[in-house]
Amino acid sequence: MRIDLHTHSTASDGTDTPTDLVRKAAAAGLDVVALTDHDTTRGHAEALAALPAGLTLVTGAELSCRLDGISMHMLAYLFDPEEPALLAERELVRDDRVPRAKGMIAKLNALGVPVTWEQVARIAGGGSVGRPHVASALVDLGVVPSVNDAFTQEWLADGGRAHMEKHETDPFEALRLVKNAGGVAVFAHPAATKRGRTVPESAVVALAEAGLDGIEVDHMDHDPDTRARLRGLAKELGLLVTGSSDYHGSRKSCVLGEFTTDPEVYGEITRRATGAFPVPGAGGV
Repeated sequence: MRIDLHTHSTASDGTDTPTDLVRKAAAAGLDVVALTDHDTTRGHAEALAALPAGLTLVTGAELSCRLDGISMHMLAYLFDPEEPALLAERELVRDDRVPRAKGMIAKLNALGVPVTWEQVARIAGGGSVGRPHVASALVDLGVVPSVNDAFTQEWLADGGRAHMEKHETDPFEALRLVKNAGGVAVFAHPAATKRGRTVPESAVVALAEAGLDGIEVDHMDHDPDTRARLRGLAKELGLLVTGSSDYHGSRKSCVLGEFTTDPEVYGEITRRATGAFPVPGAGGV
């Protein structure tokens, strides 16, 4: 089995619609794919309706968190999307994305970059607006050559000249909310230092003690030495180890199935979940 547990669609900052994403996942030879858009489940219904035969969909979301001033992401799998407390928190985070994006645009304008809210909103196309949409606008304007080049201290990286903070959930609270909604929680790309500061391993230890299920080890932003170190930490703490592409369509260079999750780990995730269950494809629409 080939299992990719971290992808994004146009419901947040990916460039593929949920329909296109599941079709491409099947074409890439995946057996299981998780749709984990940022702080939203709006793409799930479309993905389920289009799900090809032979492909199973794991519903989820990537939750925006912050610990001691450091941004981090929590992958939540197979939770009840209508559970009131987790739904309210996702909406709070999502609603803060628009003023944050407008604040970044104002900073960019002050730096002489003629980006506009209309341009960024058009790129977002109705999805949850985020930094990748602002980064894409900078690419369109010729300010930077690629989206990744916008995530530097010069532009949009944490602490960068045009960076703006947004509401982000305390990870221990996110963990509690996910668990109460019947979900499984995995710390996404915990050592992706190229994105900015990362939380210390002591935070992973504390989260494990609070009920964290796993960490995403095999990821494009982790080099081999980092993956080996994280795998050792996971073993020490009794955490599940996942691997995923973090696919965003054409917005990033990663490809579907670039990293995958062991079938036994996937089986354990499905056994622990009580809020929702994986859905096998019936042929789509």
